[in-house]
Amino acid sequence: MTRKIILYIASSLDGYIARENGEIDWLFDPSDTDYGYTELINSIDTVLMGRKTYEQVLTFGEYPYLDKKSYVFTTQPRENDSNAEFITSNISTFISQLKESEGKHIWLVGGAELTKYFLMNNLIDELILFIQPTLIGSGIPLFQGIEKDQQLFLKNHKIYENGMVELRYEW
Repeated sequence: MTRKIILYIASSLDGYIARENGEIDWLFDPSDTDYGYTELINSIDTVLMGRKTYEQVLTFGEYPYLDKKSYVFTTQPRENDSNAEFITSNISTFISQLKESEGKHIWLVGGAELTKYFLMNNLIDELILFIQPTLIGSGIPLFQGIEKDQQLFLKNHKIYENGMVELRYEW
């Protein structure tokens, strides 16, 4: 069985995943509602993220994915640390080998640049998008510079009491 790459991510109603400085202070407190996070975490054993996202995650306190294999993609050569392995080589080849290896599914945590690369190279199998009913006006867009049309198929949706909307898509 081939492992799936899942993009599980939240955006503001106006399409931003973070403020321009990377802050996500506008997001609902995830301790109030699980939003399927526990189900996702139990279905994966690997997380993927870009360098900026990794550095942002490190500001949250203890690294939250200690029990997962973490890969950080960067153009800036860096030594691996206790949390993650840094990938500077050909992303598509690496991902192809990763998907064919034994294990659970894989979570593409973000950020925007890595998400764009994965979209443009057809590397995402499922998109779980949470749209928070908050307008932040500017920031880092979820989808930036997408150079080709992509048709997604709605698999499921859910509306939470606080107005959060969950959309699940497949390609």
